[in-house]
Amino acid sequence: MVTHIKLGDMVLDVVQKDIKNVHLSVYPPNGRVRISAPLRMNSDTIRVFAISKLSWIKQQQPKMQEQERESPREFLDCESHYVWGKRYLLKVTEVDAAPKVELVHRKLRLTVRSGTSEEKRATIIDAWYREQLRQAVPAIIARWEPVLGMKVARFFVQRMKTKWGSCSTDVGSIRLNTDLAKKPPECLEYIVVHEMVHLLEPTHNDRVVALMNQFMPKWQHCRQMLNRLPVRHETWG
Repeated sequence: MVTHIKLGDMVLDVVQKDIKNVHLSVYPPNGRVRISAPLRMNSDTIRVFAISKLSWIKQQQPKMQEQERESPREFLDCESHYVWGKRYLLKVTEVDAAPKVELVHRKLRLTVRSGTSEEKRATIIDAWYREQLRQAVPAIIARWEPVLGMKVARFFVQRMKTKWGSCSTDVGSIRLNTDLAKKPPECLEYIVVHEMVHLLEPTHNDRVVALMNQFMPKWQHCRQMLNRLPVRHETWG
């Protein structure tokens, strides 16, 4: 069940569930704020936590509202698509064969059967992006595990509306947004390392910043790059 905290003209969603730590998130496109809190935490403590984060919330909300968004994709010839930060023009070829996606020079070639719907074309390309990440991520994890002195049990790739990545500290796994395959490779590495660091330190605190500064001094540059780049068009409820 969702309850609410009102702080001046700001309304924050609160969800209490079986977790160990309190988490705060600011969601696109309008900067909606959500607090996930442990079941044991009382409303006064949650309110004090929210007040302590007001300055940070007010910094994040304009970023969400101002970030450029891609126009809706129709998956037609000569439409722009991005792979690892580079722009490719879509070339659709209709043949009586299994669907296929491949990069050919500066084109993203989509092979489909005649009459394949826009929705199906989107599904095929999304699956291809997922596979690009599945191939790229293991080497990044293997490179950083000895540096950070930890192990990632598993990683997952999925479409995510509001985050570039997340982790589950109880099982040692990380999840990554499919759209990272559209961004420059250094952005993917930053997100993977960030989630690996969160397996060491679950909360967003000074230790996380210190670890990122220690192991990846240019992480803030990568974060700023992600914040500047257009994000996928979404239909929001």
